Amino acid sequence: MSRTRVIPIPVLGRHAVNAYLLLGRHPVLVDAGTPGSARRITEQVAAHGVDPQDVRLVVVTHGHIDHFGSAAELRRLTGAPIAAHAADLGPYRTGRVREPYLPTGPMGRLMARNAKLHEQAEPFEPDLLVHGETALADFGVDGRIIPTPGHTAGSVSVLTDDGDLVAGDLIANSFMGLVKGRPANPPFHDDPLANLASLRAMLDLKPTRLHVGHGTPLDPTRADRWATAEHRRLHRRAARGRLRTRPQDPDPRPAARDR
Repeated sequence: MSRTRVIPIPVLGRHAVNAYLLLGRHPVLVDAGTPGSARRITEQVAAHGVDPQDVRLVVVTHGHIDHFGSAAELRRLTGAPIAAHAADLGPYRTGRVREPYLPTGPMGRLMARNAKLHEQAEPFEPDLLVHGETALADFGVDGRIIPTPGHTAGSVSVLTDDGDLVAGDLIANSFMGLVKGRPANPPFHDDPLANLASLRAMLDLKPTRLHVGHGTPLDPTRADRWATAEHRRLHRRAARGRLRTRPQDPDPRPAARDR
């Protein structure tokens, strides 16, 4: 087994929005940034000594515009297939996120007014349609895609055999990464309790580090303490009837290569 390096690829700011380059036997990209960011991503891939044409797979963690926005263009630039979960096919096929956004706090309420979050991205059809755990060995990385629903119905994370968890928006750094190393919710969740259950399930797998879509890597022990406090907070809100969730769409199974 070869060790997999996890390299952050900043898409906006230094840490505000991240994609990731996984370097194993072959390179794999996780997430595709905002619309129009494909060139920036491939330039950074090349700066790390990797020919973008050598990328074997692009994994999209979920159906928000800052994570799938340039997926179609990245596929053209790299020639790599796209892997994404079936439950977020609606956004991928239309290029539009499910709205309204459901904020997790003041930051989310502020960001929901940002016109860029309501743009249309170029639609795409995933080449590898994920329904359950999916091994990445055939693409050159010792690890697996794991469904982690809650942030969106089709959210996934990538866990390498070395213990690195590329977690998408399962958890974030506070204030969109401005407060480094401090666990927090991202601005939005479709189902906060389901997302927390997914986070705790991933922490039970004992990852060595959490690589997130917004911010710098998080320490799992600190994330676990935060999750315990968040569990109490969410259940208090639920008891008061103040916890909003989005009804889940059915999991469609169109013609695509399933795993």
